Amino acid sequence: MYTKWADKKGFSTERIDYLAGEEAGIKNVTFIIKGDYAYGYLKSENGVHRLVRISPFDANKRRHTSFASVDVVPEIDESIKLDVKETDLKIDTYRAGGRGGQHVNVTDSAVRITHLPTGIIVQCQNERSQHKNKQLAMKVLKSRIYEMELEKKRAELAKQYEEKKPIEWGSQIRSYVLHPYSLVKDHRTGHETSDASGVMDGNLNRFIEAYLKKMKEK
Repeated sequence: MYTKWADKKGFSTERIDYLAGEEAGIKNVTFIIKGDYAYGYLKSENGVHRLVRISPFDANKRRHTSFASVDVVPEIDESIKLDVKETDLKIDTYRAGGRGGQHVNVTDSAVRITHLPTGIIVQCQNERSQHKNKQLAMKVLKSRIYEMELEKKRAELAKQYEEKKPIEWGSQIRSYVLHPYSLVKDHRTGHETSDASGVMDGNLNRFIEAYLKKMKEK
C-alpha cells in the first residue's frame, strides 16, 4: 500500500529488512521511502491499523481480523549542515595561557563562543592565530548543537513509542473492512471511503490530507 503510494508520488523505495510470518503473510518489513516531504506526509500513518477480510490463507474462507503496527521515523542525515546565525553568538577573545618564555602568548588569540539560544559555550586557545581558534571553536560548537538536536529527536521518538497504543481492539487509528462490505475509516479524523481497493492500491492522499489538516487546527 505504501510503496504503491510512493510510486504514485514519484518517490523511491528501498526495502532493507523483511521477515515472513510463521504461517503466512509478513511478520515484519522495513523500507525507506525517499522524496520531498516524505516524512511529513507519512507521519500520519504511524499507529495501529485494523484489517477485516476473508483470509486467503483460510481454506474455509472465514472472515479474519488482523492488526498491523506501522512505525514512521525520519531518516537522520549525518552530513547535515547547521546554519548558525552570527546574531546568536557572543564571541569573546582573551589572552591564552602559555608555558612562559618564548612560548607565552602576548596577544588575545584565545576565543570563547557562547551560543545564546542554547547556552552552549565552547572555547579554543590551542592555536596562535585568533582566526584559527575561532574556526576550531565554531566547528566544536556546531557539533555540540547538532548532537543536542539529535538528542531532541531521540526524545521525541521515545515519547512517540511510549504513547503508541498496544496492538489490540480499540487501539486502531484506521480500519480497513473488505468483507462483508467495503469501507476504510480513519478513527482520528472521521474521513472514510468505500473504495477500499483503491486505498490498498495506494490512494492515501485524502486520508493524509485530512490528518494534516486536523493537526494544523490544533
